[in-house]
Order: sequence, then C-alpha cells, then structure tokens
Amino acid sequence: MVTSFHNHVPIRGPVVVLILLMFGLIAAAIVSLGTGGAAIAWGDVVGHIAHRIGFASTGIDAFDARVLDTLRLPRILRAIVIGSGLGLAGAVMQSLFRNPIADPGIIGVSASAALGAVAMIVAGHIILGSHYPVVGPYGVPVAAFGGAVLATGIIRILSRQDGQTDAAIMLLIGVAINAIAFAGVGVFTYMADDAQLRSLTFWQMGALSGNGPADTPALVVMTVGVLYLLRLGTPLNLFLLGEAEARHLGVEVEHLKRRATVVTALVVGAAVAVSGIIGFVGLVAPHLVRLVTGPDNRYVLPASAICGAIILTCADAVARIIVLPAELPIGLVTGIVGGPFFLGLLMREKKRRRL
Repeated sequence: MVTSFHNHVPIRGPVVVLILLMFGLIAAAIVSLGTGGAAIAWGDVVGHIAHRIGFASTGIDAFDARVLDTLRLPRILRAIVIGSGLGLAGAVMQSLFRNPIADPGIIGVSASAALGAVAMIVAGHIILGSHYPVVGPYGVPVAAFGGAVLATGIIRILSRQDGQTDAAIMLLIGVAINAIAFAGVGVFTYMADDAQLRSLTFWQMGALSGNGPADTPALVVMTVGVLYLLRLGTPLNLFLLGEAEARHLGVEVEHLKRRATVVTALVVGAAVAVSGIIGFVGLVAPHLVRLVTGPDNRYVLPASAICGAIILTCADAVARIIVLPAELPIGLVTGIVGGPFFLGLLMREKKRRRL
C-alpha cells in the first residue's frame, strides 16, 4: 500500500499544484480588479463578471462597471498574457542553457526591443518622415518587436558553427548584444527632449496601461508563442540529459534549440513591445515552481506560465495603490520585490551546497 502511494505522488502532486495555481490566478485577478483608487468590493467584481458572461441577470453600479470594463479588465488581461509569456520564457531559457540564472532578457532580446522602441519615440519623425502621423500608436510596439526579431536573427547567425548552435556561445553573444543595445538606448536618451524623455523613461520602467488596439498584434504573438512553448516539456526533459543522449532518444537537438530560442525571443520581444521592460518575472517564477513541482518540464512549463501571470497581476495591483493618486511603474515593483527574493534563493542554494 505504501509503495502504491509513493508511485502516485510524482504524478498527482504537480497536477494538484497546477490546479491550485489556476485558482490562485483567478483569486489574484479578482483582487486586482477590485483594487485601485476607486475600490470595488470583490463580490461586486464577481457579480459583474457573472453578469457579463450571462450567469447573472443584474449588474452592478454603472460607474464601477465602466471602471472594470474600460480600465482594469484590459490591464489584467495584459498582465496575464505578459506574465505567462515571461514566466514560461524564463523556464525554457533555464532548461535550454542548463543555467538556473538564465533570464529571457539575458540573450539581449529585451534590450534590443527597448532600443527599437526608444528609437521610435525619439527619432520616429525622422525615420518615417511624412508617414509618422499615419503610423500613430502602432509605431512604438512595432519598432520594439522589430528590434527583438532583428536581435534574434543576429544571435542565431553568429552562434552557428558547422551547422550547429553552441548554447554557451549564444549566451555570450546575447550578453554582447545586451550591452550594445543598452548603449544605444543611452544615446537616444541623451538625444531626447523633455517630453520624449518622460515618455521613454516611464516606458523603460514598465507599464500595463497599454496602447489600446495597437497592442493586439503583439498580444496575439505572445499567446501563440506561449501555446507553442508549452509543447516543449518532454523534448526539454530529454535535452537536459545531454545533447548526445537526447539525439539517441530521437530529439532533433538543433531543431529544438532553434525553435525554443526563436519563439522565446518573439514572446519576450512582443511583451516588451506592449509593456516595456519588466524584470525578474522570468527569473523568479520558474524557481518558485521548481520548489514544489520538481524539475519535470512537463509541469514546470505550464506552472511557470501561471505563476508568472500571478506575479504580474499582483504586482500591477500593488503598483496602482502604493503611491495613490499616482501610479508606480510596474517594473519598479517587480524589481523591488524580485531582487531581494532572488537573492534569498541564491543564499539558500549556497547554504544547501555547503552542507
């Protein structure tokens, strides 16, 4: 009887964690929807959602309904999509590089997306000329996404040798691209006038206020990318055994590295295009998940996506109330909380290795 119990724990345990995380995400979304300058009771939030999907015949106060529909619900949806993308991208990067401190931004994609966006904010009228007014709000997210795609292409080309991709070389090239991109951001920041400087400063610190319909293409790219990356759990498990072993077990290693890197870069680039640079979500979420699910990527990947969504949803709620009536950039919240938390994880790991 004891043997039977232990045989079932590795299978059921992570599934239970996934279910609990889903309930946690629902709870975080409800709390965040009710949080802000105009506080709305959680019961009213649930009642409004039930009314909108047809489960309740009566709604709530018209003002509260307008706040939820036009202001908070779009933010929460962005937080869920972006948080899941960053959390999942971090889990994939850490498995791909076999490095627990790998982060979606470590290969230079986030910085390159930032460079594209900052270039459009500061010099868009010069780059596009008379077409600049036509581009309108689509300019910055498209430029950010273009910067991410360009960086991904350069990294892929430079890291290939004899038809194969060296993950360690790719990591180092990414560090170099990161440095170059941030230097470019610094140049454009120096060139910016006061209005542009305020815009790009807040954009670099992250925000979920969004650009309305202009964010839709990037959000679609993120959603498709997340669904694709969730399928890589088993191949990444085999990859962690070693490239030679993975090949013997039928994994197309080069194809896996190419797919994982490119799709991850596109997801991160799209996230930066919508929200600016938001740090630590892709670093912390996979670590939290592995503490309770273990290393199996079949569970780590979906759990990291849900955990990332929870982290960003909660961070957005904090950002909206901590300095009322103003709003704190969400990147500062994730940095303030994520930095010390990750440092604590590192100290815990250091102590564990010493024992």
